[in-house]
Amino acid sequence: SQSEQQILSSRLECVQSIKDGVLEEAKCTESDRVTLFSHQGSGAETQTHSALKLLQVETETLYNKGDSEDLYVTNILYEREVTKREVTGGEVAELVWKLCLAHSASYETADLFMALVFELRHLSLEALKALWQRSSFKCRDNWQPLIDALPSCATEACVVLMKDLIASGEVEEDKVEYFFWSFTFIPNPTSGMIESLAPLLKSPRASQSCFLGISALIHRFCSAHSSCDGVPAVQSVMRTLGKFLGGNCTVQGSEHLSKVQLVLKAIGNAGLAAAPLAPALSSCASLRSHPLEIRLAAVQAFRRVPCSARVSDLLPRVT
Repeated sequence: SQSEQQILSSRLECVQSIKDGVLEEAKCTESDRVTLFSHQGSGAETQTHSALKLLQVETETLYNKGDSEDLYVTNILYEREVTKREVTGGEVAELVWKLCLAHSASYETADLFMALVFELRHLSLEALKALWQRSSFKCRDNWQPLIDALPSCATEACVVLMKDLIASGEVEEDKVEYFFWSFTFIPNPTSGMIESLAPLLKSPRASQSCFLGISALIHRFCSAHSSCDGVPAVQSVMRTLGKFLGGNCTVQGSEHLSKVQLVLKAIGNAGLAAAPLAPALSSCASLRSHPLEIRLAAVQAFRRVPCSARVSDLLPRVT
């Protein structure tokens, strides 16, 4: 049948000459025959001849010490020269327009996006809010460059703007989740970031990513500040989480059970800041009347609590 006919027939022949383990010469001939719509086995045929020959071998490579003067050891994070000029909102807005006009899959787009991220880091909160008012539009492919660039900005001003956008409902739900997960990767969080995000935990619409993202941000902050449990913003978040527990994690209904589990996981995320909640966690874990999943979640919430808070009368005794 026609489907069983071989349309393309190819052949490759190579002759190699090797001396002392080094390839000195290689000659190859490739033949390709296409028999589509052919008669009696004939068709179009091409032949390609290639030859590769070793010309010379360098026994040593000269090393110029001058070539290494400008070299230095660094990590693989993206770097950009610190700009000495003042960045204006108009310039950043123009970058957003250029991104919209550029082809979505090009080196130009990648370079413009990186430029946008670094320029955002130089804007104040007021300038960012003004930029949002003029550049929150969608490109023709339904892309919002500013929405995607904000999570990579990682400044306090950018975090506050993202919080305002979340609270006002100006961004789509999937982007809201994107915002929350990005908080986990902010390298140098500030107390101002935590203070601005704390009210979101009290919202009835607070999602899992809200609790986990903010608590992970606190953990990173506390890793750099040994006395973080004395910071008012951190205390505010931990008080909010403690109120959800109600002192001993009493559960009322399956929906409340899931919420308490989430809160316990967030407390475990917070790390050093969770030390004041050690007595409540101990009660949650030790009461046999509680569901087993709550007691286990309470024990796991101790994972980052410092040993100084794990005194004998607070340690849960789960039996």
